[in-house]
Amino acid sequence: MELLDEEIVPEYARPIKREAREFAQEHIAPNAEDCFREGEYPWEILEAGQEAGLVAQDIPEEYGGRGLDVVQMLALAEEFYRADAGIALTLQLASFGGEMIYKYGSEEQKEEYLRPVAEGEQITGLAVSEPDTGSDLAGMTTTAEKDGDEYVINGEKYWIGNGVEADWLTVFVRTSEENDRYSNQSLLIVPTDADGYEAEHIPEKMGMRASKQAHIVFDDVRVPEENLVGQENGGFYMVADFFNHGRIVVGGHGLGLAAAAIEEAWEFVHDREAFGRSINEFQAVQHGLAEMRMEFEAARALNHRAARKVRDEENPGLWAALAKTKSTETAVDCAQQGMQFHGGRSILTDRRIARVYRDVRIPVIYEGTNEVQRNLIYRQS
Repeated sequence: MELLDEEIVPEYARPIKREAREFAQEHIAPNAEDCFREGEYPWEILEAGQEAGLVAQDIPEEYGGRGLDVVQMLALAEEFYRADAGIALTLQLASFGGEMIYKYGSEEQKEEYLRPVAEGEQITGLAVSEPDTGSDLAGMTTTAEKDGDEYVINGEKYWIGNGVEADWLTVFVRTSEENDRYSNQSLLIVPTDADGYEAEHIPEKMGMRASKQAHIVFDDVRVPEENLVGQENGGFYMVADFFNHGRIVVGGHGLGLAAAAIEEAWEFVHDREAFGRSINEFQAVQHGLAEMRMEFEAARALNHRAARKVRDEENPGLWAALAKTKSTETAVDCAQQGMQFHGGRSILTDRRIARVYRDVRIPVIYEGTNEVQRNLIYRQS
């Protein structure tokens, strides 16, 4: 059974897909269980990904990357996430938020901050969510007040990938007290060694344990005004546009996880016997597997079509929301069915299906919960 075949992938994106598959088979899959159990940041795998040219490579070639577009990043993501979601998330978060630097930042910012990330010398992250605010971008409360030629940042951020490990972050802040909820936020580049920056890992998660998120406190953190990305008070629209691309890739997270669940379920039911015959001979099991395959193929077709729509800027908000919602929820359904087929063995912690089951709960939440995605789908249809 080949669930992640190349047929649906445009010709130009197939080479990166093959590279991602080979890397996943060599570096991610063999280490998945150990990384999950230990819950440690997989530095060696990250470094291997950087050396292989598979980390931070959506950064343009002129700044040290390969200039991969959203279609190529989707092809890469589904391969990584089939092998293991926690390690895959670490690899993809190494440049998270950098896309906004190369789209809206100054030439100086791109050279100083993006190039080291593309060349594997630094890692970064994006700080948006807060302890009491997640999907409501306009409701963020962390402030940055101008003081001469500096911004002074105060507030908290939560669920921030690489908040502890990163060299610098792109931070979403409120820079105006105007009542317009969508025109008073900005983006600032913040080095993590700045005075007043404090970060600690959040309590351990039930899934994606190889990826680390942080709680960050900003206590009068000062950064120079040249660290402003793009136009002051234009941050909301920058982040909203960024998430259109991100949600396509998150759809790839779901596709990879769904493929893993189907593979595990298929193998188990063909090897297990009950009532004197193989489990796969029962019609109920056959129907369950058929349903998993149908939903997976529908999600994958939608996700790859949506990737091309976002790439070509054809109503990207709608297509990104459609893809993210369908693919991540398909992953949840496939993992649930896979657990049911495994019976009592499904709860054993050394089972891949158990790890997939825990991991699938996370993509339906990040990059905007699927309830929020349904709002976007309705409004933009």
